[in-house]
Amino acid sequence: MTAFPDGPFGATERLTLDPVPLAVIRHDGIRLAALRDAFDTGYGAIAAFFHDGALVPTGPALAIYHGDPMGVFDLELGFPVSAAPVEPLGGPSGVSVRGSTLPTGDATATTYVGVYDGLGSAWMGLAERSSAEGLHHRGIWIEVYVSDPSEGPDDLRTDLILPVA
Repeated sequence: MTAFPDGPFGATERLTLDPVPLAVIRHDGIRLAALRDAFDTGYGAIAAFFHDGALVPTGPALAIYHGDPMGVFDLELGFPVSAAPVEPLGGPSGVSVRGSTLPTGDATATTYVGVYDGLGSAWMGLAERSSAEGLHHRGIWIEVYVSDPSEGPDDLRTDLILPVA
């Protein structure tokens, strides 16, 4: 199963993540309170490179959290692309778009539909179900924003992917 399926994931599905090329903006040492600003500026800065053809998107927007999302963590905001940038691309306000890769290996996944405020509970459920299967998360949390955020908030689809060992 792919990390970017057309349809939603079930309650807990197993998959193997491939090294998909990404174009991202990285934020080191960020907290939840700073997410709104990071998201608001980040995706627009990357999308500017789509319009001029410098980057070609191959999937929906995503966020990769490295570390404890309830504390201080590192964040990559971006998109899967046909080819990741080799050198950083300078964007507006000094924002730098860099190449990265989707974390690889075993993972579990689920789909959450609804307002973003419910993501915490959805993550807790996925982590608990994965743990009950004897799997341990690797400190990486991937959110794939399948729906356009301008859609009604009750219909937003977010795929949650938890790399496991």
